[in-house]
Amino acid sequence: MARNIILVGPMGAGKTTIGKQLAQHYGRDFYDSDREIEKHTGANIPLIFELEGEEGFRKREKNVLSELTQKQDIVLATGGGAVLDPDNRALLSKHGFVIYLNAPLTQLLNRTSKDRNRPLLQTENPRKKLEEIIATRDPLYREVADVVIETDDKPVRNVVKNLINIIKNQNI
Repeated sequence: MARNIILVGPMGAGKTTIGKQLAQHYGRDFYDSDREIEKHTGANIPLIFELEGEEGFRKREKNVLSELTQKQDIVLATGGGAVLDPDNRALLSKHGFVIYLNAPLTQLLNRTSKDRNRPLLQTENPRKKLEEIIATRDPLYREVADVVIETDDKPVRNVVKNLINIIKNQNI
């Protein structure tokens, strides 16, 4: 039985973009946990944050991850904060080969600067907020990761090719 391929990392690291390409390469279904939350609720992430706060969003995220990790042979891109919950970390570790996509702060800022669907970055100083987020979450990403990939400013196809080689060697 093939294991799930699960991507973790900060917002803007490329989880969805890379995840879709991996799913296409392997002929697997692709899921983005944030999009699944939106489908389940009929509301976008910023509205969920506005109405329910981060705590309400995290409860929804936990439920969706519990559901998605029961699937087999999928590629899953998680939300950047999914690793904050210890139960989520256990689920991800148990149900898949976890890849931490890491990228430098400057690159993350460039990729997220115009995206209004990032409620945590809708602040006066997004750089400072992103630094705080990374400081908190980086150890948690590393805790669940089977492998850490530095995306830097490498072309997506190069990162995907590298991951395909790693996955092949893991028999996933």
